[in-house]
Amino acid sequence: MPLTRRMFLGSTLAASALAALPARAEDAKPARKIKIGLIGCGGRGLWLTNLFNKHGGYEFHAVADYFPEVADKAGETLQVDKARRFSGLDGYKKLLASGVEAVMIEDVPYFYPEQSRAAVEAGKHVYMAKPVAVDVPGTLLVGESGRLATQKNLCFLVDYQLPTDPAVIEVGRRVREGALGRLGHLASFGMAWQAWPDPALQNTIESRLRGEIWLSDTNLSGDTIVSYDIHIIDAVVWLLGKRPAAACGRARTYRPQPHGDRTDVATALFEFEDGLIWTHITQSLNNSFDVTTLSASVFGDAATAHLQYGGKVYVRGGAQSYAGQMGSIYDEGAARNVAAFHRNICEGHFENASVPRAVDGHLTAILGREAAARRQYLTMDQLIKENKKLPVDLTGLKV
Repeated sequence: MPLTRRMFLGSTLAASALAALPARAEDAKPARKIKIGLIGCGGRGLWLTNLFNKHGGYEFHAVADYFPEVADKAGETLQVDKARRFSGLDGYKKLLASGVEAVMIEDVPYFYPEQSRAAVEAGKHVYMAKPVAVDVPGTLLVGESGRLATQKNLCFLVDYQLPTDPAVIEVGRRVREGALGRLGHLASFGMAWQAWPDPALQNTIESRLRGEIWLSDTNLSGDTIVSYDIHIIDAVVWLLGKRPAAACGRARTYRPQPHGDRTDVATALFEFEDGLIWTHITQSLNNSFDVTTLSASVFGDAATAHLQYGGKVYVRGGAQSYAGQMGSIYDEGAARNVAAFHRNICEGHFENASVPRAVDGHLTAILGREAAARRQYLTMDQLIKENKKLPVDLTGLKV
């Protein structure tokens, strides 16, 4: 589903209103605790639980991870009863049946569409990391699940941090009010500061599910442009309120002895229906790149706007210049989303505006990945019609 103007404006106004609201008594001391379960107990998932606990409106009721020792460690940390620590591929299904009201999905991205759909069908609220999917069918399924959640009066929130920051919201407002003049082109960077681990392949993919190894397998992660760059790609889609119509590009893998099929470097050139062009560059290399790793600049004929994941953001030139300083976006942005998730559930706000934007952002990233990998011009309509699924061989894994 494309991001409609109504969805876009509603999401923008809601974000702006949230940023402008003063602290409220119910935010400081939540009226009730929501029973929540954690699916995926690795580094990011367990780190996020600190923010949920700090908020005070949640009670961790169950945990699930493919690896039993990881689930047990998280269970000990979160004081979850041993009877509600689940493992294996189907551990999340047992978690959904354990009495939770809501779930955090922080697992390997390949599994997100299936897990989030099952959660919504089971009547659970969903707080999900990105990337929400690795391919077109998974992305579209997440969009369907978001709409189903709204129909069932459930909250489905995708944890994007950038568009929650007050300074970023102000830049977005000025750009949409014409501060840059007529837009000409954009340039963005998804420059990972490291090469993800890529050890030798084993008889099954079990070892690839540990740590950050899955980031080197496109079928598990979506490749770097989807798994990492989605932060800034989502921000551009949010800023413009639309997704591109086509892309072309080039990609290269040149690290010695690659085992996974992750791309090392790629460039995608996106084109919009109105002629606007957008160049995106991505890498995942240990080459001491020292410029902001996730950033985007938007160039008009009167001024320039700049966004990045942390630090200074601005509109420079023209009549609406602005210089803003972001907070600690990694944790502050997530904390805002944790609070919004609780508030939406308790106050009955089930519009779930982050989901259609996630669909557009992920389709954009997948379009860039496919156009660069194939070295050809590819339209968004062709990509969606093709509906290519990335398969993963689960043979030999514990159910």
